[in-house]
Amino acid sequence: MSPRGNVAVVGGGLAGISTALALQESGVRTTLYEARPRLGGATHSFDRDGLTVDNGQHIFLKCCTAYRGLLDRLGAQDRVRVQDRLDIRVLTPDGTSGRLRRANAPGPLHLLPALARYRLLSPGDRLRAVRASLALQGLDPQDPALDGVGMGGWLAAHGQRDRARTALWELFLISALNIGVDDAAMGPAAMVCKEGLLGRADAADIGVPTVPLGELHGTIAANRIERLGGRVHLKAKVSAVEAGPKLVVDGEPVAADAVVVAVPHRAAAPLVPAQACPDRDRWAGLGSSPIVNVHVVYDRPVMDLPFAAAIGSPVQWVFDRTGISGLGRGQYLAVSVSAADGWIDTPAADVRAAFLPELERLFPAARRARVTDFFVTRERHATFRQSPGSGALRPASATRLPGVFLAGAWTDTGWPDTMEGAVRSGLTAARLVRRHLDGVSGR
Repeated sequence: MSPRGNVAVVGGGLAGISTALALQESGVRTTLYEARPRLGGATHSFDRDGLTVDNGQHIFLKCCTAYRGLLDRLGAQDRVRVQDRLDIRVLTPDGTSGRLRRANAPGPLHLLPALARYRLLSPGDRLRAVRASLALQGLDPQDPALDGVGMGGWLAAHGQRDRARTALWELFLISALNIGVDDAAMGPAAMVCKEGLLGRADAADIGVPTVPLGELHGTIAANRIERLGGRVHLKAKVSAVEAGPKLVVDGEPVAADAVVVAVPHRAAAPLVPAQACPDRDRWAGLGSSPIVNVHVVYDRPVMDLPFAAAIGSPVQWVFDRTGISGLGRGQYLAVSVSAADGWIDTPAADVRAAFLPELERLFPAARRARVTDFFVTRERHATFRQSPGSGALRPASATRLPGVFLAGAWTDTGWPDTMEGAVRSGLTAARLVRRHLDGVSGR
C-alpha cells in the first residue's frame, strides 16, 4: 500500500501512539512529535540506582477492549498478565480481611456469590448493595442529566451506608475515577459500575503489565510505529498549531495535511488556534486530580499477594513490583493513592512516617523487615477532575478548523480518564483524519 497524506501527531502518550499506529496501518504517512525524550506520556518508567520504576501503577480490565487491541497491535500480549477471574483481597488495619472473587456465571449474577461471602459488609449492607446495583442497571451513563449529579448523593439516596461506601463502592470508584465518591459525577461513575462490574462476567478481570511501562508504551510502541513507516521525533517541541494546517516545531514551520493534538487539555488549550476551538478556555474547568505513589523496598518479602486493596487506611492499593523492577533480593511494594489531594504536597519524610506504620499494620511481616529504600512519585495532573459538570466541558475530536483534530482521554470518549479512554480517543481521531483526507482527495 502506497502511503498517502502527511499527518502530524502532537504528543506521544497513549492517545498519540494509538492515533499514529492506526493511521500508519491504514496507509497514512504519519509523524509523531513528542517534547520529552520518550514516549508513553503519563505512563512511563525511570531508573533509580538500578531499579526500574514506573511513575505509577497502571492496570486495565478485560472490558478495556481498545487498550487490549493496542497491545495486540504492538505484539505485546505476552507482556501483560490478566486474571482468570476477578479476585481481590481486601485488607484492613485491624487484621480482618475480605475477598471479592467472581463466580463463573453470567453478569451481573457473577458477583452475587462474592458479595454474599464478603465478610467486610454486614448481611444488611450486602442486600442494600444488591438493590443499589439493580438501580444502577437502569441508568444510562450518557444521559446528560447524570453529568450534574454527584455519586455520593445517589448512593445515600439508595441506602448505602458508610461501611458499604468504604468497603465496596469507594474501593472501585476512587481508583477508577481518581476522585472521591462525594465529588464524582454520576455519569462516569455509573459507566464504571455498569461496564466493569455489572456487565459481562469477565469485564472486571484485572490485567497488569509484566514489563516496565517504559518498555511497553515507550520502546515497543516507537519501534512499531517506525516499522510501519512512520516517524517518531523525540525532544521535539511543538509551540503552535495554525490554519493550513501547519505546526511550529522547534521554532520552524512544518506543513501537514492534518494535525492531531494529543496532549493534555491544559497543554492543548494554548496550542490550538482560537478558530479551531473558540470555547477552548472552557477546558480549564476540567481541572485536574492528582495521584501519589509510595515506593518501599524491603530487605525481605512481606506480602505474598501480587496486589491487594485496603480500606480504613491511607493505603488504597499495593502491588508487588519486585520482579518487574529487576530487584534481586527483598521485595519492592508500590502503593497507589488516587484522589491524592491531601498528599500531593506532603514532604516525603511525612509520607514515610504515615505509610510505613500502615503497611506494618496491613502486613505484619513488614515489622520484622528493614526498609532499604523509600521514595515518592507524584502526578499532580494525573487526570482531569471528573466532577459534576465536567462531562459538558469535554470537547469532540473534530474542531472547527479543517484538518485539525483533538485526542486524549479528556476528550468526549464516553469513558472516564483512563488508558482505555486515551486509546479510544486516538482511534476516533485517526478515523476522522482518514475521512478528512478522503474528502480532500475527492474534491
